Amino acid sequence: MLRNLLALRQIAQRTISTASRRQFENKVPEKQKLFQEDNGIPVHLKGGIADALLYRATMVLTVGGTAYAIYQLAMASFPKKQD
Repeated sequence: MLRNLLALRQIAQRTISTASRRQFENKVPEKQKLFQEDNGIPVHLKGGIADALLYRATMVLTVGGTAYAIYQLAMASFPKKQD
């Protein structure tokens, strides 16, 4: 039991010490500059082409879903005649 606890402590210390050596570039100031820039682009599209594609896909699905729901309501409103 004590041996497992010591081994776990060593692994935790190694993980913490090696994690602090990894340096990542802080990109937050760049992103802040991009999103705060007054260039007439809506904030939900300032992320680039990926944001534009997601926006368009969302709009297509929304309009298509609304049209389909209205179509289904119309079909339910006028039941088929029984022969």
